[in-house]
Order: sequence, then structure tokens, then C-alpha cells
Amino acid sequence: MFGSHLIKSTNSARLMSKRLASSYHLQHIQRKNDFHFGADEDHKNAHEDLRINKIPNIKGFEILRNPKLNKSTAFTIPERQILGIHGLLPPAVNSQRVQMDRVMKQLRKLQTDLQRYIQLTQILARNERLFYQLLREYTEELLPIVYTPTVGQACQQYGLIFRDPRGLFITIHDLGHVYDIVTNWPQRKVQAVVLTDGERILGLGDLGCNGMGIPIGKLALYTACGGIHPNACLPIMIDVGTNNEALLNDPMYIGIRQRRDTSEKYDQLVDEVIMALRKRFGNQVLIQFEDFGSHNSFRLLDRYRDFCCTFNDDIQGTAAVGVAGLFATLLASGMKLTDHKFLFFGAGGAACGIAHLIVRALMKMGLSKAQACKRIFMFDKDGLVTMTRFDAVDMPPERKLFAHNLPNIDSLEETVKTLKPTALLGVSGVGKTFTEGVCRQMCENTARPVIFALSNPTSHAECTPEEAYNWTDGKCIFASGSPFDPVTLPNGKVMSPGQGNNVYIFPGIALGVIASGAQNITEEMFLVAAEALAEQVTEADLDVGRVYPPLTNIKEVSFQIALRVAQVAYLQGLATVMPEPEDKHQLVRSVLYSPDYKSYLPTTYDYPDSHEEDFLEDESD
Repeated sequence: MFGSHLIKSTNSARLMSKRLASSYHLQHIQRKNDFHFGADEDHKNAHEDLRINKIPNIKGFEILRNPKLNKSTAFTIPERQILGIHGLLPPAVNSQRVQMDRVMKQLRKLQTDLQRYIQLTQILARNERLFYQLLREYTEELLPIVYTPTVGQACQQYGLIFRDPRGLFITIHDLGHVYDIVTNWPQRKVQAVVLTDGERILGLGDLGCNGMGIPIGKLALYTACGGIHPNACLPIMIDVGTNNEALLNDPMYIGIRQRRDTSEKYDQLVDEVIMALRKRFGNQVLIQFEDFGSHNSFRLLDRYRDFCCTFNDDIQGTAAVGVAGLFATLLASGMKLTDHKFLFFGAGGAACGIAHLIVRALMKMGLSKAQACKRIFMFDKDGLVTMTRFDAVDMPPERKLFAHNLPNIDSLEETVKTLKPTALLGVSGVGKTFTEGVCRQMCENTARPVIFALSNPTSHAECTPEEAYNWTDGKCIFASGSPFDPVTLPNGKVMSPGQGNNVYIFPGIALGVIASGAQNITEEMFLVAAEALAEQVTEADLDVGRVYPPLTNIKEVSFQIALRVAQVAYLQGLATVMPEPEDKHQLVRSVLYSPDYKSYLPTTYDYPDSHEEDFLEDESD
């Protein structure tokens, strides 16, 4: 099976490469052998260059202005004297621990999470290692601030709170000159790129260039949760305009002021970006598509997945998180995955991504593809997705697999009553849609109904955990896409439902891909990632209603996922770090970044002074 996959991938990649290279606007950035990273040596050197602790080649105040070098009050007195910054800092020398305590006290005194977001971005702009150490140490507390849901608020007000630029901004007007822009990025050893066009930011819609907060936040989690070096990360905004009239009329909007370009130039620009990244950073550079519109997300994934090392987190990352949660529910309910009947509320990229990975999991358990698809149903804004519906002919192929020959039903509660699903997964982006009637009907279908309200941000969740528990008398197994406070049941038991956050998946995927030098990212990698994540859930977690491990364990979760992904990369013949290491643990550890402060003092050692004494004696003679 793996052999046929590889032949297909290789042929597809060659066709894609030939097609892109023939594009008239890409002729000046055609791929050549001298732009390829070697299968082992250059990749190895990329890791080494990122990990070597070098003494700064600048001195004085410039060190304090450089966030990659600045340690602020943690510089020792000898470091201050040697680096020419003695007297430029208060005399006290603080440990990184004391600095973190100071920052956390400051953050907790602020009134809103948006204020905390701004404060953290300022720390990132001043002291990079302190920022990432804070995220690693206080992941559970700070994750909702640096990413969902607060990052959504930040993107909505990005023009107002904008201070320092981060990442690359590539516009439709730069067509034909993208490589020149990419070469402006100062880091040469980029290994992970997150790019967006800002059309579908979380559940907030088209935020245009203001959506840059998403790639920045995502890559911060690559580092904090996955251990990927920040120098290896590059956020990119592809700005083709926005259809958001409020932004177009906002004098503080930071993007180009035009409606979205949907002409052939759009695809030409994305093609050119992909080719420029591969030319500049090598063919193994990981490219993650983030928050593209639903009409582009699957299309672009299919266009590039066999050509380069890429994935779409909204589709594949969400799928792995959702399936991992389903795997964990099996331990709590005693059911098998093959016993379940799944109903998706929402039929977009996230729903189709989860559904396709469920099919893969069911096939791994012995079902045929047709049998697996028959257990999955979808409900969108027009009702139950069926082959008899008005839009059946024009239905996207990824959705048509789950359109069955059934009567049309436009009520979710009636659909739950008719189809009798045992698992209800909300990925609609529409809040307050899992009503009391829907939840109580789920209890009629099975003893332990699975109810996942996965839409973001919090205001768009299909229901709250409190509602789900109350309406099912505490019987449901619940998970959400946004963080919620614990819920106390009438019997006094406290439930702390898990958050199905993609941060459980994408840092580990990226870490495994980078460590192995994988040429492509396959569906099997996401399935093993889901399995690895589910295995981290304990009986104690399940007892309080949590189907995901605590976020305090995120570094270990990412490491275990990276191990599985690297193993699959070698098994499928996609790894380029050769020879294949027997110890995959060491392989993954070798690329991990530590935000601990490093000493900037040069190495010194004792040296015999006999020659000096001889010289002095000669002088006296």
C-alpha cells in the first residue's frame, strides 16, 4: 500500500512541478538542483545552525534592542561588562524565574484578555526567550490569550493595536516579484511557514490583512508547545484584498484597500509563493495553510499536498483532534468506533476533514469505504445533506461521499430523532444551535451520547458544557473547541470538559516532519497523531469528563505525536534525514529548542604562564 502511495505522490509532484515551472510569471524562480536541500547534510546543518549558542557580534545598547539576544535584568555583571551594557540596566541581576513571576503578576492585574495579549506581544518584541518560557510554563493560562479565543479579538482590532511588524506581507500587487520579498526575510534556515489570506479567520469571517495575528499566534505555539526554533518559523499574509466593507473604510486598516481578487491572479500568486518558499528554504520546508475560505481550502490542499510538504490545519488538524476525542470517548462509553453513527452539524472543511479521517480509522478497523461512509451524516444551513437535495449536482466531492439517498429534513432535532446518531459533532460556527430538545433526543439514542461543540470562538459554540450536562442529566461525553470553566453537576460532581484545540496536533505534526525531513504530510500521519493523543488521556481525565489531556502536558503530547509522525515518514519512504536513525527519540530531541537563557561569556581556561616568566627573565638579562 505504501509503495503505491509513493509512486502516485511522486508522479503527482512531478506533474505539479512541471505545471508550475511552465507558468510565465514563475520563470525567474524555476527550481534548480542547487536550491534543493540535500537529503541529509543540509538538513542536518539547518538544525545545527539553529541550535549553536553563539556569542553576540554586537555590543552595547543594540543587544538590549534585539529580542533574540536580550535577557534584560538576567544579564550577569560579567556579561554586562564584556558586552558594554553595564550601567544600562538596573544593578539587580534577576533569574528568568523572577522575570516570569513579575510578568505574570502584571498580566493578572490587567482588566481584559486583549490587554494581556498586547502585553505579551510587547514581551515577544523585547525578549523572545522570556516570552516562550512563559508560554511553556503557563500554557493552560496563556494559551487562550495568545491564541483562541483572544486572538480573534486581536485580529478584529489589529489595525488599532498594531505596533511592530512580524512576518512577511505579500500582496496581489507583488505578483512576479515574490521571491524578492521572500529573500528580504533575515532568517535563512526557515523550516515552518504558516500562511493565510485572511478570508475566514476563526468564525469571524473575512478580516483581510488583519488576520496576520493567526499565523503569528500559530507559530508561537509551534515553538512553545512543539519545541520548534523560532528562527525556523515564518508567518505570511497573502493579501489579495478584503470584502469586509468596515475594514475598507477603516483608516487604520493595514492591508490593501480593494475587494478580494478572485481572478486567475489569485492562483498565480499562491503558486508563486509556494515556489519562492521552496527555492529559498528548500523542498522540505513545511507550509501550513490557515484560515482560507471554504471554497479554497480543500482545492488548495489537493493542489499542493503531493507536490510539497504541506497541510491545512483547519481540515486535517481539526480532523485529528476530533478523531482523537472520539477515540478517547470509547474508553468512557465502552463502545467501539464501529458501533457509532455520526452526525455533523456543519458540512464545511472541518466537518469533511473529520469525516474523512473517521472513514480512514473505520477502514483500518476492517470496514470498507462504503460501509464507513454509511455511518456518517451531515447537516448544513439547508438541512440534511442528501442526494435528493437541490444542490446535489454541484456538491463538492469531499461532501458528496456523505450525501445519502434520504428524504430532506430541515430540522436538526428531527434529524437526530430520525437518524438516531450516537455522536453529534458541531462544526458550524453558529452558536446556540444544540438546543435542549436536540440534546435530550441524543440521550434517547444511546446511554452515553457524544456531544462535541467544536466551533470557535466561545460565542459561536453550539452549546456550553453546562447546557449539555444539564440537558442530558450528566450522561453525555462533551468536548468544546473553546475553553470553558468547570461545571458542577446537581450531585456535586465537578466536570472539567476538554477543549478540542488543534494545538494538541499541529506542533507535534510539525516537529515530526521537521525532525525526519519528510517530503510530504500524509493522512496516515494525522491518524497516528490522533491515536497518540488519545493514548495520553488517563482514567482520571475521563472521570472528570475530559477526553483530552491537560494542556499542562502539551510538550509531552507533542513529543509523542512527533515520534509517531517520524516513524510513518520513514515507513512510507518520505523521510530525507538519512541514514534512518534507530533511536527516533534522540532524532526528535536533537531539533528541540529551549527558551532557557544562554551564557554570552566566552569560554576561558587556565593557560601555563611559564613562557611569560621566561620572557621576563630574558628581558632582565
